[in-house]
Amino acid sequence: MSADIPSLLTDIERALKALGWWQTSPPSAAALASTQPFCLDTLSLPQWLQFILLPRLRAMLAAGSPLPSRIAVYPMAVESFREVREQAGALLEAIARLDEALSGEPVVREP
Repeated sequence: MSADIPSLLTDIERALKALGWWQTSPPSAAALASTQPFCLDTLSLPQWLQFILLPRLRAMLAAGSPLPSRIAVYPMAVESFREVREQAGALLEAIARLDEALSGEPVVREP
């Protein structure tokens, strides 16, 4: 993989913190156990990134497990952050770069 995945995960974490979206305490176990894509029924997208995606990918890296190659978080992020698009630019770019690094496919950025 051309991009440094751990650095991209850190970029996402840094962007969440810069936006004030990083939480100090996790959601309930029930909220984290959702079976919906992105835990749409129980978590916000920033919560899903912080408590599901980042820990899962970091655990896979630590274990030497293969990372997902079919991933498309960017379209969901664009939709979720539509109202705060300007402020969330760094987060959206970090997510797009992670999608590209994992999928090997270019991500078409929204204008």
